[in-house]
Amino acid sequence: MPNTTVCPLAKKCGGCQLQNLSYPEQLHLKQATAIRLLGRFGHVEEILGMDDPYHYRNKVQAAFGVNRQGQIISGVYQSASHRIVPVSDCLIEDKVADRIIVTIRKLLKSFKIRPYDEDTGRGTLRHVLVRRGWRSGEILVVLVTAHGMLPGKRNFVRALLQQHPDITTVVQNINAGQTSLVLGAHSEVLYGPGYIREQLGDFTFRISPRAFYQINPVQTEVLYRTALEYAGLTGTETVVDAYCGTGTIGIFASRNAARVIGVENNRDAVRDAISNAKANRADNVRFYTADASDFLQGMAKAGEHADVVILDPPRAGSDERFLSAVTTVAPERVVYVSCNPETLARDLGYLTRHGYRVERIQPVDMFPHTEHIETVVLLSHKKADSYIHIDVEFGEGEGKIPVDSIAKRAEAYKPKEKVTYKMIKEYIEAKYGFKVHTAYIAEVKRNLGLPMYDAPNAVEELKQPRKHPTPEKVEAIKDALRYFAVI
Repeated sequence: MPNTTVCPLAKKCGGCQLQNLSYPEQLHLKQATAIRLLGRFGHVEEILGMDDPYHYRNKVQAAFGVNRQGQIISGVYQSASHRIVPVSDCLIEDKVADRIIVTIRKLLKSFKIRPYDEDTGRGTLRHVLVRRGWRSGEILVVLVTAHGMLPGKRNFVRALLQQHPDITTVVQNINAGQTSLVLGAHSEVLYGPGYIREQLGDFTFRISPRAFYQINPVQTEVLYRTALEYAGLTGTETVVDAYCGTGTIGIFASRNAARVIGVENNRDAVRDAISNAKANRADNVRFYTADASDFLQGMAKAGEHADVVILDPPRAGSDERFLSAVTTVAPERVVYVSCNPETLARDLGYLTRHGYRVERIQPVDMFPHTEHIETVVLLSHKKADSYIHIDVEFGEGEGKIPVDSIAKRAEAYKPKEKVTYKMIKEYIEAKYGFKVHTAYIAEVKRNLGLPMYDAPNAVEELKQPRKHPTPEKVEAIKDALRYFAVI
């Protein structure tokens, strides 16, 4: 059944890949994707969707430019390009934020402020970012400029506030670099405190322009409740909140833990996290600006222990340095919050090979109408008494292993020859009569959480999202991997 609410900009924008489907169909598709990528680790719970999957984004970013007619436009970049698709009203963005951006676009002409041109390097305004508190109603507006000069900025802000008096704070952010990043390192507060506060559950959080904060407030509460349920806190645990951002998950956990340690590389986010802990009287929480891998390794060297590690990395997932650090600290439980099931599968593969097993898998629809899936996974440490214990006696007699058979058995267990992509391709062509691209093999291996050693070109090709193997080729590749004892 098709979606009855269709965006007229869908084909040009490309942001809502699933909006042609009804919402139940979207959930069904995401459930199937989660099972395909994560099902080998255990049972995948039914995805948790929204009652109202529209206008949920409390963070709205708009790029500014000029069209061929010389008119100022604002909107989103077309998928895989830097062409601006003009947007005035988006079906997934906060309505108030959209109206503020339209007002800014109209004010630019009267204040003789020109959008920045990437080709010529001329102009001023690059982007506008708006955050709106779902419960607090507070609004943060960030004007991203290519340099420090913003003509008549005080009067500009005054004119903006006249039309939108509910705006809480306005910040000018300076991004002078040739970069795809929206925000630069330096900011100047033009009005208000330079941040907003938002309620989440029973807690209040401070949100600055550069700090990470979940963009769907309704589903964020669902996500965090699930994560804390999986953490299984009783009040005695030491919890490490890695990639902690503004400290939301860690502060949520603080009421049921003995102590919480938050680790984050972003200094601005840590500053907000410390403020959030004080505001919520979370006296048992400490936040550190540090690399999470180095921090955990330092804990291990100092003989410190963590009972629970919670991690919420970016879409690229974690890395082997951090995952190795986790296994070194050896917490009883790991709660992994992921926005990318593909990198999640890869990281779960590492953890399950290094002493952990997956207990629960819960998908959450944080981003309706898009292909993105948020997932919470609980892993537990394999206790020593959970391993199979075998006593072996050498010698003659019943139940004993003859000494002269040891050499034969050792020969049988020699390391196998490295299996190459070429061997897999030749096997499939000989057995099935068709060829498979190296990129397809790499994609299947990655979905299975297997390493990819000799196909850097395949990894690059996988960055093109539409190149996927057919189900027939997937099964052929899996057959080859089983034949060569890779899986």
